[in-house]
Amino acid sequence: MTDDESDSEGGLRDRQTTGEDRVRMVAQQLSEPQTVNWIADEASWSHEPTKRVLERLVDDGILHRDDSGTHTTYYPDYRRQAMQEAMRLRDSGHTVEELTDRLADMKAQVRDWEAEFGVESPNQLRGTLADGTVDADDEARRREIAREWEHLQRRIEIVGFAIREWDFLTPTTEPTEASS
Repeated sequence: MTDDESDSEGGLRDRQTTGEDRVRMVAQQLSEPQTVNWIADEASWSHEPTKRVLERLVDDGILHRDDSGTHTTYYPDYRRQAMQEAMRLRDSGHTVEELTDRLADMKAQVRDWEAEFGVESPNQLRGTLADGTVDADDEARRREIAREWEHLQRRIEIVGFAIREWDFLTPTTEPTEASS
């Protein structure tokens, strides 16, 4: 195997990070709850050490654990993720006007889909697949649009938050003194 081949498909990532690092990266990027086995597989690490890392992340308040289903699942604190993303947007060098333009573009895209399909949500768009008049190509397109729509809804919330809280999210250079 050449070096180029070993670097593909995560080879380089796996050699340059520890199993714990990979579990942390996978866990903090989750968009939906996942099991220990799923996270361990994604992180290319074994079950038991993955579970120990996940439990530490739960103890630290970075992840949440849900024991209500058949299998225990883990998911990040979505509020923390949203706040971190809003801070990244604030620190990215974009102006508030540029973010406002981006927000307007995303909202216009959603309005276009609402008008094109006569629906008000991604799930209503998925519901149009049940009427039997949609061909396979259009069905695939509608599914993709529904996924993109859901993604845009999350982005609209985060970008809107960053705009509303622009001044609050400004990085500080000096610690503020608490008033007594």
